[in-house]
Amino acid sequence: MSKIINYILVLLLAACLWTCEEEFIPEIDDSPPEIVVEGYIEAGDNSTTPFVILTRSIPFFSQIDLNQVDDFFVRDALITVSSENRIVELQEFCLSELDQAQQQIAAELFGLDLDSANLDFCVYVDPTSSMSGQEGKKYDLKIEVEGKVITASTTLPELSEISNYSFVDTPGVSSDTLRELRITLADRQDEVNFYRYFTEVNEEGMLAAINSVLNDLFFDGDEFEFPLPKAEAGDVEFDFESYGYYRVGDTVDIKFCTIDEAHYDFWSTLEFNRANQGPFSSYTKISYNIEGGIGIWGGYSSSIKRLIVE
Repeated sequence: MSKIINYILVLLLAACLWTCEEEFIPEIDDSPPEIVVEGYIEAGDNSTTPFVILTRSIPFFSQIDLNQVDDFFVRDALITVSSENRIVELQEFCLSELDQAQQQIAAELFGLDLDSANLDFCVYVDPTSSMSGQEGKKYDLKIEVEGKVITASTTLPELSEISNYSFVDTPGVSSDTLRELRITLADRQDEVNFYRYFTEVNEEGMLAAINSVLNDLFFDGDEFEFPLPKAEAGDVEFDFESYGYYRVGDTVDIKFCTIDEAHYDFWSTLEFNRANQGPFSSYTKISYNIEGGIGIWGGYSSSIKRLIVE
């Protein structure tokens, strides 16, 4: 009888708390839009020259008119990237300025669907390809636009080696067609290292996993084996039994990257916030390394390995 009474008291207490709870209505943010920076430079197997995408932030409660999406891109900026005694000026290119072949190259590079993309996508690139990413170097970004000066820095750490890739039976799931990928990472000793990875299956496009970043907090300086789940596109229907696993016969490209701390903090906070949605989730402030704006200027030291799932 006492258990029943206790249960009723708990229900009554919960009802009181629910009825006494005040509705929370966020304040409308009337602050002017900020410049949003997304830029990268890469060393290693996929060494690239720097590129930057500039857009504007929009208020949380605003309505997006698809006919005005092109206005979100920030045009006519002066952007330079410097490293040691070298400096390059990035040049702005938009899809509307490219021929069909060039548009296809841009679409593959930036993951655009030309059949459904109803916007004039714009990006700032190094037209001379004179500066490519190199491990161990620091790269400074400077943007001058609309009377503002925006700066950021990123470093390209030394690449850590993956000493082994292996496909094993899926834990807890009996399947003749699904496999789990496990890798062994040779972590560098006596320094804090940060990593991010991408996967591509059957040349369908490189994707970042939902939780794509990790650090060496628990395995500093050791050879550490852990699973590397397949990244899934956001529009793929969730299947508990196959999610994150690879299918026998697939061709898989694994892109594993070493990144600096600021770059790690950006993706770590962004992915945590994205994965913790709902009425009982807590707000997470996204960490970024941009001074005078928001966003990320990040470097990758990357290795790419092609595997056949066996």
